[in-house]
Amino acid sequence: MRVPGLSAMVPGMERDDPVPVEHPSVDGLARDPLPLRGRTALVTGVSRREGIGFAVARRLAAYGANVFCHHYRPHDEEQPWGPDDVAAVLDGVREALADPAARVSGLSADLADPDAPRRVVAAAAAEFGRVDVLVANHARSGGDGRLPEVDAAMLDGHWVVNTRSALLLAKEFAARHDGREGGRVVFMTSGQVRGPMPGEICYAAAKGALAAITPSVASELARQNITVNTVNPGPVQTGYLTRDALDPLMPMLPFGRYGFPDDPARLVSWLATDEARWITGQVVSSEGGFTL
Repeated sequence: MRVPGLSAMVPGMERDDPVPVEHPSVDGLARDPLPLRGRTALVTGVSRREGIGFAVARRLAAYGANVFCHHYRPHDEEQPWGPDDVAAVLDGVREALADPAARVSGLSADLADPDAPRRVVAAAAAEFGRVDVLVANHARSGGDGRLPEVDAAMLDGHWVVNTRSALLLAKEFAARHDGREGGRVVFMTSGQVRGPMPGEICYAAAKGALAAITPSVASELARQNITVNTVNPGPVQTGYLTRDALDPLMPMLPFGRYGFPDDPARLVSWLATDEARWITGQVVSSEGGFTL
């Protein structure tokens, strides 16, 4: 396929010249066992050992990265599943470190505070000198309802945490990124476009906005060598799914099981590596063939 204007993009290439083809060396074909060695990942929402954020942080640590874990225990204290021991959470991430030189650190912050994204990214950069990967895994749950029940305060409460803070985190991350290869941003959505989420109008609206904005943010940040993708983890048991909620889902899951936190963590971690350097602006589902 001939691409109009391509010759203007490739120095020394004449209009009628064949498009050059590059292949990696044989060494470049081998998979690096520690593909994130020497890089730093910031993961938000690493508050519970049953959560996706914890699984993502452990995967990134196992890939060789330094990991900076944002957490906010007060949110979990208000939820049915309750809080976890944050020190034990961070120790669990440390156990997965594969590079002896890598470290784990963290910070508590309420991402409803408009200045919190700046402080979280600044703290990660101060701790490790650089931040190469941002995984905006955090989410606000609760305080939701059906359309007749919601009001402006409920909508705003979800917007500021689930959407605004993720975009501000990406903004701060990009402002500190120096254009080197390996810049990665991963947002998390919840498959709102695949079917209804009764009783979660505020959450669905806020998380759905991240999926919708992904191509635009990806286009803006590509010039800085930053890829931007969003992951839909599908039905994942993070301690909130009861038997009454799970039973109706089982016929929709062709593998006969719901997701575990490490299932989407595998995808998120792969998107953070150089193997995913040509993937950007995508909303990718990790849901085991889940169909409504």
